[in-house]
Amino acid sequence: MSTPISAIRNLGPAMEAAFQGVGIDSAEALREIGTDAAYARLLRAGHKPHFIAYYVLEMGLQGRPWNDCKGDEKTRLRARFDRLKAENRCEADPMDAILDQIGVIPTAPGK
Repeated sequence: MSTPISAIRNLGPAMEAAFQGVGIDSAEALREIGTDAAYARLLRAGHKPHFIAYYVLEMGLQGRPWNDCKGDEKTRLRARFDRLKAENRCEADPMDAILDQIGVIPTAPGK
């Protein structure tokens, strides 16, 4: 018997449906695949990249509340997310550009 994806903390029916759409049909499978590989499947399937969804997934797989992601950890996750987007040739999210302009998204060193 498998556990529904929505049983993972922070993940609801929309995330469950998205992952089922890319062949990840249980919490066990999602845990085994891990954040980066699972999120890459979504990106390759045409889902728009969204940093909050990415770190919500990471926190959920760790059994932590979504808003527990802060500081250096969030910065490291952002770098991982940006690499995933680049590796999967994703268009930049227009919202990211707006958030960057108003200073919400920290600029990576060297940029």
